[in-house]
Parts: sequence; structure tokens; C-alpha cells
Amino acid sequence: MPAVYDQLHLIARRQLAGHDGGTLSTTGLVHEAYLKLADHSSMTWRDRSHFFALASVAMRHVLVDRARARLAQKREGTRHRITLDDELVAIPDQPEVVLQLSEAIERLAAAEPRLARVVDCRFFGGMSDEEIADALQVTPRTVQRDWVKARMLLRRALEP
Repeated sequence: MPAVYDQLHLIARRQLAGHDGGTLSTTGLVHEAYLKLADHSSMTWRDRSHFFALASVAMRHVLVDRARARLAQKREGTRHRITLDDELVAIPDQPEVVLQLSEAIERLAAAEPRLARVVDCRFFGGMSDEEIADALQVTPRTVQRDWVKARMLLRRALEP
């Protein structure tokens, strides 16, 4: 864990950029994601890139769980239009947006699992095309094509 802690902190900082902070700090996100990974102690990863891909998914799940909890307190929510840009975009501090995106990614995963993993790695993990390619054992060009296709499918799924 000490070998990857700084990189996980960087990923968490990107995810929380633009938020008002709330009660979740970058350290908190890293620790909660680590606990999610530790719960699956039988899970093994091939290399560093594969670990960061799994950590990206764990961080997304932490953010989604927190968003669900906040919405459960409010008992209401509205749909907001969001876009997936080529650069890593911080998720606004709106739990309903996090849930919408998560639901769209889950539907994408049912139809196209690799596309969903590319979205998790790139959008939630801040990984480069080369790092994603290494983690998923495909070429960087395949990752680029998958990213374009995933964005298009998610955009359709998120349209009001």
C-alpha cells in the first residue's frame, strides 16, 4: 500500500476537485476505497495498472454510496445533464448526478463490459490511454476507440 498511496491520493484529489468538500476528504476517499479493495482479499491484480483500474472502480463505488446516502436523506432529486469531456472532469457536488452516471455505467457494463471498465479507469481513475491499455490488456488505440464509443453511449443514456 505505501508504494501506491501517493498515486491513490492524486486520483482521489482529482475526483474531489471542485467539490465543496463535505465530509469526505481525499484521505477519506483513499481509505474507503482501500477498505472496499481489502473486502475482496481473494482478488488479485496482475500489475500496477490493473490495481489502479480496480481502485478507480472502488472510488466510484464509494462516491456512489455516499451520493445514495445523501439522496436518501433528501428523498428527492432531479436529473441534470452532464458531459464526459476528454479531460478528467470532476463530478459536481450533486449526488443525483453521481447516481445517474453510475446507473448509466452499470447499463453500459451489462452490454459492453470493456467500455464500462474504460470509463471507470479514465473518468474515475484519471488513467492515461496507455495505463488503461496495460490494465485491460488491449492496445492504446483500442482504448481510444472504446472511449469514443462509451462517451456516445453514455451521452445517449444520460439525455433527458
